Amino acid sequence: MTITLPTKKKAPNRLTFLFVLLILLGSCDSLEDKKGRFLLKGNEKLEENDPKSAIGFYKEAIALDSTYSDAYFNKALAHLRLNQLDEAIHDFSSSIAYQSDNFEAFFQRGLTYLDNGEFYKAREDANRLISLNDKDWRSYFLEGLTQEKLKNFPTSLEAFQKATQLNPENSDLWVNQATIFYYQKDYSEAKKKLNQAEQINPSESNLHNLRSMILFDEKSYEQALESVEKAITLDNRQAYFYNNKGLYLLFLDRKEEGLDWINQSIQMDPKNPFALRNKGIYYVMKGDKISALQYLSDLEKSYPEMDMVQEYFQKAQAL
Repeated sequence: MTITLPTKKKAPNRLTFLFVLLILLGSCDSLEDKKGRFLLKGNEKLEENDPKSAIGFYKEAIALDSTYSDAYFNKALAHLRLNQLDEAIHDFSSSIAYQSDNFEAFFQRGLTYLDNGEFYKAREDANRLISLNDKDWRSYFLEGLTQEKLKNFPTSLEAFQKATQLNPENSDLWVNQATIFYYQKDYSEAKKKLNQAEQINPSESNLHNLRSMILFDEKSYEQALESVEKAITLDNRQAYFYNNKGLYLLFLDRKEEGLDWINQSIQMDPKNPFALRNKGIYYVMKGDKISALQYLSDLEKSYPEMDMVQEYFQKAQAL
């Protein structure tokens, strides 16, 4: 009699087993885990300076949870990297809609409103920040910036002073105070504030630029040039530094060199009215009436209160 041995069962494929296990594990992920992973991936891309890819991951997170405040906030930051201000404001607003006490979202939206020229909306956010936390310097910092844009200089100065009291080691806040004193033509107080800022951070480029502007108004052109060159050495990305250097060179009778710096500033920021004014001043100095009026006529209508516009518009007409 033939003995029949039991048939051996085929061993399961290990790869198949692992694949099934991974599916089961994945299906156990909570919504929080899934959306959190997309948020982290977006953050990694943002750190890698790839905001477009970051936005894609944040959208995935929001698709899983349309009320995900953190994803909206980070997506807004990515839009800011791309200079997409309207999109950033929209996402900051969504973040706030789902987290009404989101201090950071109000602060960043307020700053973005300022950059977008929406000063009254920025003021509303500043007021909201103060109501949320009147012990945080940023509440008054945003208020100061907003009131400055609205040309309410005493209110702006008061806000910057409150911010400085809360954060006295922040050199920017001292420079902000100096800026308001400069607007008010109180150069003595402006210099004191700049000296205070320099004690805290001598590498703050804006303090050297503002000092150069004060020196220019005092007709100390060589010293003004030295100060703005120091600002450019510390930060060579600011178009208005280049523009100021060009202006000082014009008044040092280095006109062609000055024009080169002014043109470089315009290439960096074509809409800067101060650079266009300075180019008009150059043509007045050269005796070119037609070119001078080409720049100064529009400025005289759009920015009649800008320093030197009326003076050089009249000089251009008299050529």
